[in-house]
Amino acid sequence: MVKTIAVLGGTGKEGKGLAFRWARAGYNIIIGSRETGKAQSIAAELTELLDGIPVSGMDNLSAAQNADMVVITVPYSAHRPTLETVREALQGKILVDVTVPLVPPKVTKVQMPPAGSAAQEAREILGEGVEVVDAFQSISYEHLLAGDQVPCDVLVTGSSREARLEVIKLVEAAGLIGWDAGPIENSVVVEGLTSLLIYMNKQYGSTHAGIKITGLKKA
Repeated sequence: MVKTIAVLGGTGKEGKGLAFRWARAGYNIIIGSRETGKAQSIAAELTELLDGIPVSGMDNLSAAQNADMVVITVPYSAHRPTLETVREALQGKILVDVTVPLVPPKVTKVQMPPAGSAAQEAREILGEGVEVVDAFQSISYEHLLAGDQVPCDVLVTGSSREARLEVIKLVEAAGLIGWDAGPIENSVVVEGLTSLLIYMNKQYGSTHAGIKITGLKKA
């Protein structure tokens, strides 16, 4: 049973938004960062925002070691070094990869890594002992921190159906609708949507374009 979630890169906007939602839903939250002081500062900020619900801050390795499930929300440039730092601490756990392989300055153009996607790259780095699940790439942090119902769906891909279903529980705990979108190979499509949505935001003067699945009913 997942009780404690570590959000590596939780000092960023997306990680902070997810941490806020999960803490409010009753999970123990640890903010992870390369700098312990920065993690503790954001943790204190979230605790105040949550009217006293405690959030902890640690370095990335300590956060991963003390969590039942780990979420990584770092920029793509920090993806590999962060995973290599916490590789051993992740064995036997689920990693939720929120990273998108954006390559500045052309972030409106889909540019996937040699592995196929950030999630597939994580799988190569971490090995078979870690279940890797891809999710939350198409959700704007502005929605998450607003605290309201989010009018967007979350596509969840990953290395096993069991792991995907566990992460869908976290999606629903955050007040979102999650869909099992199949094996980790499908993460290529999911991650690629982010560049497409960034382009559409710029094209149509928005900041929070999202996706909605129609024609299906939740079981």
